[in-house]
Amino acid sequence: MSGLAIEAVGLVKDFGATRAVEGIDLAVPAGAIYGVLGPNGAGKTTTLRMLLGIIDPDAGHRTLLGEAQPLRAAPRVGYLPEERGLYPAMNPREAIAFMGALRGLPLAEGRARADALLAAHDLAHAAKRPIRTLSKGMAQTVQLLGTLVHHPRLIVLDEPFSGLDALNQQRLEGLIRAQAADGVTILFSTHVIAHAERLCERIAIIAGGRVRFEGAVEAARNRLRPQVRLGTRRQTGAWRAALPGDARLDGGVWRFELPEGGVEPLLKGLIDGGAGIDTLSIERPGLHDAFVAIAGEAAAREMAKPDAEPAA
Repeated sequence: MSGLAIEAVGLVKDFGATRAVEGIDLAVPAGAIYGVLGPNGAGKTTTLRMLLGIIDPDAGHRTLLGEAQPLRAAPRVGYLPEERGLYPAMNPREAIAFMGALRGLPLAEGRARADALLAAHDLAHAAKRPIRTLSKGMAQTVQLLGTLVHHPRLIVLDEPFSGLDALNQQRLEGLIRAQAADGVTILFSTHVIAHAERLCERIAIIAGGRVRFEGAVEAARNRLRPQVRLGTRRQTGAWRAALPGDARLDGGVWRFELPEGGVEPLLKGLIDGGAGIDTLSIERPGLHDAFVAIAGEAAAREMAKPDAEPAA
């Protein structure tokens, strides 16, 4: 598939007197891993629900897998909502088959695919156990497998890492990469920047119901200049003139943005001035630094809050 899997222009959604989403524009390339980043309450879930046709926008329009009416694309879409929910008395095999049937997959085929998926994810031993007896991570894996059992071309995951331990987060990242390698478009929302930095090619940063940035991860990081860490044997001397005005001494190490002229003039000034360089490192800003610069410190603090417990 070429072009865009999802396109949204000017999406607006009000709930009473509260505007949850104000003028959202998104462009998700087919086959990409695309992340929607923002703190809780930023409008991420409302945006995803509008894209999927679960709720209608009050203004704007969107297309999903080429369909102007998103629900027409539902058989080709897998969706994992933030509010997890499985019938506790049902077993994983039947739960996965049932979720596939909701997307048009015959039950017999769904059960066969469920067996294969459970075996591939080391859950064959639990295939016929009631879901209420499974661990939280196992139950969430079952729901995720039900999201992709019908072989969707687009998978939408709302806060998929919430409530998972480190091992299950790693497994989920692997599953996302495997689906993308098969050409499936992945769209997921998260308030954990590290997942987006590891997985995504493109991102949208949402805060206060608005898109503050949309584009490649590299483009977001390139909004900030590289950071220099410099340690010298001499504290004073002519070499100090080589430092830019924003240089600050922190724990015996100078920190500053790499000057516009690059590293060569900086090195020349330090060496000619007799700085006695002990250490010199140049670090590219991470996505977290870019997020702070784009969305602000308050949004970053909200992003850093611990996960809430997912719904059972």
